[in-house]
Amino acid sequence: MSDYNGYNFIGNTRSARGDVVLKSRNATTGLELAPSFYQATMDEVDSACKIASSAFPLYSKLPATRRAEFLNKIADELDILEKDFVDLVQQETALDEARIKGECGRTSNQMRLFADLLTRGDFYDARIDTAMPDRRPLPRADIRQCRVGLGPIAVFGASNFPLAFSTAGGDTASALAAGCPVVFKAHSGHMGTAEKVALAILRAAEQTSMPDGVFSMIFGSGVGKALVNHPAIKAVGFTGSLAGGKAICDMAATRPHPIPVFAEMSSINPVILLPQALENRGELIAAQLADSVVLGVGQFCTNPGMVIGIRSANFSAFVKQLSSEISLKPSKTMLNSGTLNSYQKGCDALQNHPSIKILASAESVENKATAYLFQADSSLLLSGSELLQEEVFGPATVIVEVNDMEELQACISAMHGQLTATLIGESEELAESQELLSLLEEKAGRVLINGYPTGVEVCDAMVHGGPFPATSDSRGTSVGTLSIDRFLRPVCFQNYPNSLLPDALKNSNPLNIERLVNGVNTKNPIEE
Repeated sequence: MSDYNGYNFIGNTRSARGDVVLKSRNATTGLELAPSFYQATMDEVDSACKIASSAFPLYSKLPATRRAEFLNKIADELDILEKDFVDLVQQETALDEARIKGECGRTSNQMRLFADLLTRGDFYDARIDTAMPDRRPLPRADIRQCRVGLGPIAVFGASNFPLAFSTAGGDTASALAAGCPVVFKAHSGHMGTAEKVALAILRAAEQTSMPDGVFSMIFGSGVGKALVNHPAIKAVGFTGSLAGGKAICDMAATRPHPIPVFAEMSSINPVILLPQALENRGELIAAQLADSVVLGVGQFCTNPGMVIGIRSANFSAFVKQLSSEISLKPSKTMLNSGTLNSYQKGCDALQNHPSIKILASAESVENKATAYLFQADSSLLLSGSELLQEEVFGPATVIVEVNDMEELQACISAMHGQLTATLIGESEELAESQELLSLLEEKAGRVLINGYPTGVEVCDAMVHGGPFPATSDSRGTSVGTLSIDRFLRPVCFQNYPNSLLPDALKNSNPLNIERLVNGVNTKNPIEE
């Protein structure tokens, strides 16, 4: 029997106990693709969670260097996936070959970035306050702290990034780096891709002797609730819709023992245009912004969904140029029919509102997404209209024209939380925009100056998060090494004999990591 068979992954074991059969589809033609996939039964969900729970004490206690070896091997396995894999991803998602290969590289490099973090050791956040037996009026005990993994993590794959935000994506990478086994719920839009990547992860696990249960994957639209509610699951990573994210948050909060949910959900990613920039380079900004709006058929969570500028002749000229640019963009196939239907409903809602008009649209082609440019009255934003706060996932954006800087700031204040906010301006006007920038910092996890938000670099400093509804918890990120924090918790060790301490806290500092010792950052050992 071929390994590629549509069965669920219960640790290292393949399982197809259920009688509900699912089919993946060609995103362009709608035709079914082989093989059939088997929706997990409740018993299979239970088994996946239990084997993850059994793996946790073994996996979490492995040296960080062993976990780094595992992540590096996953990256190696991803790098050697062949052309038939790229062809499969293309069939399931309609993404082009260059995009898929780029995303493959991003995904493997993300694994290696976390491997480097594990080797470096700063994720421990080791803190040591040595005993002060002679302190008066009371002595101080020896108190030490470092961070440990939460336990098994449930991860829900995203539709729009079948690799980088899916089976071996950032949530999986950061959870595995933290010492947490993963139970992954495959996205229905690319089940074949998910299975091929899961096989790569398990090959890496076998080659590096990881415990059975370090990674499991289940199929099916009806299994999410059972996964979130399983007592073995200690946190959830989710990328998807606002409705889906809120439902998972509600489920997790009402468990007998609630757990955290790190959900990335909805963002319109406003772009604010300052007057001098429009005067000096309005045509260039229009061309660049149009490219950003339609990049990847607008299927980025950082897609610029709103553009705000102050009324002027230059702004009017910019809007005219942007309209021209948008009208020339070709219609393209989206990830799946569900995504297209959702996009069309969002555009219909905008164009049917009396205070919103269509400025431009590309040529309409059946079963493909058409680019749109809308204009909304600023009063809608100021009044808190939910229509302008809701993400329209696809190649569309909304122009909002304001009278002056005061109204512009009021519009930003009326916005919900965002993943990104962008300010485009010249040096002199940027220097005078501190109040505006402070407002943007309150609203977004990443603030850009003179750039476009659709590129999310995988690096130590990146933040891909933001206040609700961009994410369910604005204190974290789902991209970059800081994302490991979501799946770690601090543990304090008081009066421990040195021999019983974790290596990160031992006097000799065998890991040679930087630690905060009595208020001083140092790699030096502690004299006994």
